Amino acid sequence: MRMPIVKMSRLFATLVVVGTTLGAVNLPVSAQELPASMVNALRQAKIPVRSVGVFVQQVDTAQPVLAASAATAFSPASVMKLVTTDAALELLGPTYSWKTQAFIDGALQNGVLSGDLSIKGSGDPKLVMENFWMFLRQIRAKGVRDIRGNLVLDRSIFAEQEVDPAQFDDDPQKPYNVGPDALLLNYKTIALHFLPDESGKQVVVSVEPPLAGYVVNPPKLSADVACGDWRTRLKADVGDVSTSFAGSYPAACGEQVWYINPYRMSANQYFGAVFRQMWAELGGTFSGQVVAATVAPAAHLLAEWQSPTVPEVIRDINKYSNNVMARQLLLTMAAQAAEGPGNVARGAQTISAWLSSKGIASNAVIIDNGAGLSRTERITPAILGQLLLTAYHSAVMPEFIASLPLVGYDGTMRKRLRSDAVAGQAHIKTGSLNEVRSVAGYVQAASGKMYVVVCLINHPNAAAGQPAQDALLQWVFQNG
Repeated sequence: MRMPIVKMSRLFATLVVVGTTLGAVNLPVSAQELPASMVNALRQAKIPVRSVGVFVQQVDTAQPVLAASAATAFSPASVMKLVTTDAALELLGPTYSWKTQAFIDGALQNGVLSGDLSIKGSGDPKLVMENFWMFLRQIRAKGVRDIRGNLVLDRSIFAEQEVDPAQFDDDPQKPYNVGPDALLLNYKTIALHFLPDESGKQVVVSVEPPLAGYVVNPPKLSADVACGDWRTRLKADVGDVSTSFAGSYPAACGEQVWYINPYRMSANQYFGAVFRQMWAELGGTFSGQVVAATVAPAAHLLAEWQSPTVPEVIRDINKYSNNVMARQLLLTMAAQAAEGPGNVARGAQTISAWLSSKGIASNAVIIDNGAGLSRTERITPAILGQLLLTAYHSAVMPEFIASLPLVGYDGTMRKRLRSDAVAGQAHIKTGSLNEVRSVAGYVQAASGKMYVVVCLINHPNAAAGQPAQDALLQWVFQNG
């Protein structure tokens, strides 16, 4: 996804080339040169070589075969998720899962709870609607029907923090700007479905998930207007209790879906509105308030929902570059390491210590949120390359590599290099911000040898750098 970032070109010095010993690697290029196909693509994009960091190394050799500006710190964009997800896979473990627990504080008789229902979160990155529905079904199956007390939401596993959804790119409605939450429900996102009804001269708008008490006032229908930028044309006002539109919806657009972060709704409001709606649909009643607090000491456990394990979670993060889930991982690692509320600083310290324990220098790694959705996160191509090399030789290598997009087939690489020989032969994570384009992962060459490949571009013309990165991947496949 494209997002603005401050100008980066001034941060990078002249090209740094790391001398290497090629040994038995049969590559028709010296380590002091980038492939001609890549250089030509960079020239066409008007991107100087000094703004590009490259690291390529066969997994079973000691030295890289290509290393350009490899010791320079670059903005990595979403390839920073490789650091966070690899750390989570090793530190939390491949069988780790998150638990969302329900407690009752009060007497339960004949379906009536004369007290509070408390829900305690552990930072589950994948508490989506179907999972939450099954969790509520468990609570109903335990005999709770009428809740006479409050709904208590316990988020104490994460430290309290203020998140400004407009801070990054002044677009707070974008779903990727949702902040982390120990009780993150459905990524705190709504989907507005638009269906034009030309016979009735109206637009039918529905919202998913359904929110109790939330009102959506549909826009007017425009019959003789091209679809174009229909989101801007709508002039939406997404509030905490309702959504309205000052503009119109073109009939030519047909059926469309718009995913939005309803940032004016607090996390409690969102959770409460979803809970009230789903609880009523399950035949339950609730007349209390939604409050943020910790579970009362006298409360006892009633039900528990267990999330998918880490390998499934990191697959979603890396295949589809999910920023919110990556941030959840960072805070989870922080909470587990300290046995206390997780925060970003502690998460960064945890990853730094983990890198050091693997013999990887962490002094040039700056972690802001662990997702790459940042203007300050930094890593060098060499450090990222070393991390990928150690990941390849770890016990959880299959789970990690399987989480990366398969070139030409799925995730963020599904439309790239589809007709080239490297399609299906590389697992590559991508990253993009304004003035940043990045790729990193593994290429299995035609020879059968496996290579780690990292290419980070930081330049005002970075958006035009994709052909150069694709050329590098194809070159490694053909010549490795």
